[in-house]
Amino acid sequence: MKKLFLILLAGTLFSCSNKQKAADGAMGDTSANAEQDYPYSIKHPDNWEVGSTANTLIALKALKAWENGKMDESTSYFGDTVHVEFDALDEKMPRDSVKAMFNVGWNMFKTVNIKMYDWESVVSKDKSEEWVTVWYTQNWETKKGVKDSLAVINDLQLKDGKIIRLSEYTRKLH
Repeated sequence: MKKLFLILLAGTLFSCSNKQKAADGAMGDTSANAEQDYPYSIKHPDNWEVGSTANTLIALKALKAWENGKMDESTSYFGDTVHVEFDALDEKMPRDSVKAMFNVGWNMFKTVNIKMYDWESVVSKDKSEEWVTVWYTQNWETKKGVKDSLAVINDLQLKDGKIIRLSEYTRKLH
């Protein structure tokens, strides 16, 4: 019995020691990330930190107002000028044009429902850029009774508490 206890104790200590080393490596000095030999290079690797929950709230309120067909409220969270990127659209436009575009698109729907999966707010280490990304499924029924859905990712850039860029990426669900 003592031998079994000693074997279990030794195994437990060994496994705890390995877990600690793995955790130390995973949580080690972030400056080590800058020294990684990434297979691609970019201007500012590992440039992001957790961002503002206030920015997340702005992005979510704008989306919820859009989901409810309230374009005045939705676009109130946008800056005077917004860079909008959708499939086949990449344009900088005034907020009123964004509102008009949202209205045209929303007017074909009878209902719209969003199921949110996740969001993340980030800020660049030099504090020059703030972004919120949201991941969700959008289901709708058109006024003609056609039902469909998309998986959606929105990247929203904020400045001074206003959305100044909206990039949307979609995948049709089957």
